[in-house]
Amino acid sequence: MDVPMIAPGTAHRNHCPHCLTSLHVDHRIPGDRRAACRGRMAALSVSVRQDGEWLIIHDCQSCGELSANRIAGDDNARALLRIAIRPLSDTRLPVSALLTL
Repeated sequence: MDVPMIAPGTAHRNHCPHCLTSLHVDHRIPGDRRAACRGRMAALSVSVRQDGEWLIIHDCQSCGELSANRIAGDDNARALLRIAIRPLSDTRLPVSALLTL
């Protein structure tokens, strides 16, 4: 599917708006594109900032690093809600990952 580089609400697109899968491209600063890993990052969960902004929590399938990425205005709302409620029902998620956040 098409993944547009420009997305409403974010300056650095690094995840698919359809399935929310990302690539491990950023090292420390959003948009720096300095990560050497380049692994596939699965959408693990979401987090909500105090101002109400949602972040997708990604887990790198290659190196295990966790990262938080801002959602974009064109992200699939159903996919976001699906991962938002997953920790409530899925016992397969690593508890250590959820406690780290």
